[in-house]
Amino acid sequence: MGSAHINADPGAFADTVLLPGDPCRAQHIASTLLDDAVEVTDVRNMLGFTGGWRGMRVSVMGTGMGIPSMLIYATELARHHGVRRFVRLGTCGAIAPELDLGSIVVAIGAGTDSRVNRIRFRDYDFPATASWPLLERLMRTARERKQAVNVGNVFSSDHFYHPDPELRKTLARLGFLAIEMETAGLYGMAGELGIQALAVLAVSDKFDRPGGMSTEQRETGLDDMTRLVLDAMAADE
Repeated sequence: MGSAHINADPGAFADTVLLPGDPCRAQHIASTLLDDAVEVTDVRNMLGFTGGWRGMRVSVMGTGMGIPSMLIYATELARHHGVRRFVRLGTCGAIAPELDLGSIVVAIGAGTDSRVNRIRFRDYDFPATASWPLLERLMRTARERKQAVNVGNVFSSDHFYHPDPELRKTLARLGFLAIEMETAGLYGMAGELGIQALAVLAVSDKFDRPGGMSTEQRETGLDDMTRLVLDAMAADE
């Protein structure tokens, strides 16, 4: 039996699941990077696949945009399908001026304008941080590959079009690297359920510059970042 929004059979998902927002990106990862990948869920066309990478069984599934959509799928994966490690493979808008299109951002922590973690934590502030075992693996693999990554805080917003015109200036002043829409919720869920989570993001937009990644680039142009994550998750397996 599946869960309310995932129709996979028992055992269909691996212990480790990559979570791109776009189900088309999940399909691309499965078809071009994973070995012998098979589709395991397709409810509402939110596609999920399981395959292999260098001897490790791994799954990938889209989550949609925003914390509420992501939490539906991640929570069901953890509670009903036995998933213990999540890596969000997403895109973000650069806040730090040194970031260029395609720069990799590893979210050590996430601020947010969402109330999801306050609801979890009796209205107290929750430290939404990455799981150290995943973060350490990722950084060790990046060093071995001599691949540049940027580690710091991101901001997870419920608003794609934010009504506060001063928000980006405030985030920059406080040292945030980028803004996106899911990480704080994923880290809060992981803390509550006692599982591991990490967000690795590619810069798709710069607020001080017109243009950004195309839809096709967002779907298929993040393979190098994905290989870094896959190699890190397979390390020591």
